[in-house]
Amino acid sequence: MKRKELEVILWSIALPGFGQILNHQIFKGTLFISLEFLINVQSNFNQAIMYSFLGEIQKAIEVTNYQGLLFYPCLYMFAIWDAYKETGRVTSLYTFMPFVFSAYFVTVGLMYSSNLKIFGVLFGPVFLPMLFLIPGISIGLLIKILLGNLKVQK
Repeated sequence: MKRKELEVILWSIALPGFGQILNHQIFKGTLFISLEFLINVQSNFNQAIMYSFLGEIQKAIEVTNYQGLLFYPCLYMFAIWDAYKETGRVTSLYTFMPFVFSAYFVTVGLMYSSNLKIFGVLFGPVFLPMLFLIPGISIGLLIKILLGNLKVQK
């Protein structure tokens, strides 16, 4: 991965839309930032993040508007993928797979975050979706590799 791709991905992780702005896609970047802001405010996500990092998971669960927050994982991962893709250096046909499966798994993690305990620990609406990112990326990479190998074997 070259410096440009890494820069775009890291800024997109910081805030969806920043990667598009780095790619000189001002309208698209502004749209992603606006959508992120709208979802964030409507779902009380910043307050949930604050409570989570302070170790007050139950308060994080109580303030979270899950109906609004369920849109966030797909927007977030799509914005990262789009910014990376628009650098023009995507070489694999299935590079999007880890991003897509991450969005799926983070959404599922968010749905279960108010009551799923792992080893007796309730992680809540911030940390459980982060944990679900790991299998999402892993399965997406595995599928990308498998599909890439099928294409080569033909």
